Formats: sequence, structure tokens, C-alpha cells
Amino acid sequence: MQKHRRLPWTAVAGVTALAFLTGSASAAVGHVLLALVMVLVAAKVGGDIAMRVKQPPVLGELIAGVIVGNLGLVGIHAFEWIAQDEMMTVLAEIGVILLLFEVGLESTLGQMARVGTSAFVVATLGVVAPMLLGLGVSTWLLPDESFYVHLFLGAILCATSVGITARVLQDIGASKTPEARVILGAAVIDDVLGLVILAAVAGVISAADAGQSAGVGPILLIVGKTLGFLVAAGLLGVFVVPRVLDRASRLRGTGVMLGLTLAFCFAMSFAALEVGLAPIVGAFAAGLVLEHTHYQAFVDHGERQIEELVRPIVQFLAPVFFVLMGFKVDLSAFARTEVLVLAGALTLAGVLGKLACALGVLDKSIRRFPVAIGMIPRGEVGLIFADVGSKLVYQGRPVIDAGIFSAVVIVVIVTTLLTPPVLTAAMRERAPSPA
Repeated sequence: MQKHRRLPWTAVAGVTALAFLTGSASAAVGHVLLALVMVLVAAKVGGDIAMRVKQPPVLGELIAGVIVGNLGLVGIHAFEWIAQDEMMTVLAEIGVILLLFEVGLESTLGQMARVGTSAFVVATLGVVAPMLLGLGVSTWLLPDESFYVHLFLGAILCATSVGITARVLQDIGASKTPEARVILGAAVIDDVLGLVILAAVAGVISAADAGQSAGVGPILLIVGKTLGFLVAAGLLGVFVVPRVLDRASRLRGTGVMLGLTLAFCFAMSFAALEVGLAPIVGAFAAGLVLEHTHYQAFVDHGERQIEELVRPIVQFLAPVFFVLMGFKVDLSAFARTEVLVLAGALTLAGVLGKLACALGVLDKSIRRFPVAIGMIPRGEVGLIFADVGSKLVYQGRPVIDAGIFSAVVIVVIVTTLLTPPVLTAAMRERAPSPA
């Protein structure tokens, strides 16, 4: 009889290790699949409820995350592991990168050049006034916190979520009015200014935590780096991207345009990260420089516009980000009077700061109040800023801790709830007769 050959111990060890790793990988994938089931169901149910009460879906997704993430307060701890899952965190980060890419796609460099003086002044006031008010409120109510906490809270209040305003204007048939043009134009500039400020503030805090100087020179260096990155992105969009996409249109197979534009988005995000900026800056820049003419050859071959192709992916991954942001809110923090007072004061500062935008409307035929109201909602942009702050560390502590983060979420919710009814009423008022 033929003897059975014994496998060498190395082969046995290899098979055992492979089985162990495969089992570990399967367990990790299983955790992510289960987490996605829970998060997506919560997001879509929350979004549906929000839309039924005439609110943007992002608000429902955020509140759904707040509710599920705080079930431990009533003894239900089955979902707490989701917020700690590293792979879910990665998916959420990719979701917010794609969301900023989509925001960039909805704007163009040409639009920025055409918006006019009023839009530029409105955007500038809409960044400066809330930041100063936020800085003042934080200094007053959080005297024991570092200057960098105050600075970052001011930066968070700079944010504007134009998507919410644009939806309201579209619903009431006012998206072509002069007021709408100023709001949407100012929002594009506001996005750029806000990202520059975010990059500068985050860079200063990181430098200070590393023991480096945080004087005027380093601040100007970071601002210059951010502006330089955006200029470089613009040059790529003018001289390189059109040629690459034109040649790529000859490639066979499906999904070429989507694959290449996503690769461009991720490459720009990685480049931003490598030069010390937030990856969302690169994603926004990638979307901003992509023009319809760049991929017209693909469209001529029957492809849909890139916005249409990206939207389903964003609708899948962005809710993961918003629900996980809701998970970070600690409802028990609101039992502390100081958190409630901070939330109220920051909300008031956020509203008043954006109302200052009215002073930037230079054309007397354009109503100032609707423009100012249209700049108020913080929405997803405010959450993105807060998320960046929660990951920054200064002297061993997060810049935005759980209590402050919870207060910021209240600002986001209140400003998002306030805008639709007030803007609708303001836009439907008859414009004053010219003198």
C-alpha cells in the first residue's frame, strides 16, 4: 500500500494561518455588513420622516443617528459598537469626501468669476461676522478652554449649507430670482473661504500641538499653501484634465468616465492630505475644476453627466457619515446647563452673523433679508467642520470635545429647521416698489 505523504509543518502552518485570517476577515466584513444594515435603515427612515415634515433628509439622518447612538441611556447598548468600528469610520470619511466632490461639481470656476460684487461682499461678511461672534461667545462661556478651541468654534460658524437653501428656492419657484443668484453665488465663494479658514485653523492648531510657533508667519504660510493648492487645481482643470479625459474617451468598456473622475477626486484628496490640508479640500477642488466640456466626448458617446453618476454613490455613503455624526452626540451632556447655554449662544451668534450678510447686498433692487436668511443653514457643512475639530488634538485633549460637539449639532439642527419656513415667507413677500 502507498504511504500517505505527510505535509510539511510549514504548509500546515500556512493553511492554518490562512484559515485564521480568512475567518478574521469574514468576521470583519460581517460586522461592516451588519452595521451598514442598521445605519442605512436608520438613515432612510429618518430622512423620510424629515421630508414628511418639510425638512431636508440630512436633518433626519442626523437625528436618527442621535437617537440610535443614545439608546444606551435607556439600557439598550446593542448599537454602541458601530461608532467604534474602524471600517465604518473609513466609509464615513469616503462618504464626506464624495459629498464635497459633489458640492464642487455643482459649482464651477466660471460661476465664481461671474457672481458679481454683491455676492463676493455677502460671502465675505458671512464668513467674518459669524467667526468673530463665535470667537467672542466661546471666549465668554468657555474661559477655561484654550484659544484654539475658541478659534475653531468661530471657524465652524463660518459654514453655510447652500443645498438646503437651493432646495427651498427650487420648491417655491424662486431659483431664478436676483436674490437666488446672489445667494448661490455667495455660497460658492463662502465654500472656498470656509475651506481656506478650516485649513488655516486646523494647521495652526496642529502646529501649536507640536510645539511650533503659531504666529502670523505660519498662519500666512498655511493660507498661502491652501490658496496655492486651489490655484494648482484650477490649472490642472484648465490644461491637463480636459486632455486626459478626451483621450480616455477612446477607452472601451463601461464606467470609464465615472472611474476616472473618482480617481481624480481621490488623487486630489490624497494630494491635499500630503501637503497638510484636509482631504475634503482636495475633493472640493477636484469637483470645482471639472467642467461639462471636459467630458463632453463621453456624453457624446451616450454617457450621463458626471453629477448623475456620482449622486447614487453619495446617497449611499454620505448618510453613513451623518448617522455616525449623530452617534457622537451625547444627549446626557444636555443635562449640564453650560452645554445648553453654549448651544443657545452659538445658535444666536450663528444666526446674527449670517444676518450681517444683508449689508453686503449692494444692488438696491435686490431684497436684503431673503439673501441673509438664505445664508443661515449650517447643515452638512457645519457637521463636516465639527468632525474635523473632534479629531484635532491640543495638549492631549480633542479641540471639540463631546459636550461642545453636542452644542454644535444643536446649532446645525436649529439653523437648518429655521431657514425653510422663514426663507419661504421672505421670498413670497412682494418686493418694494423702486423709489
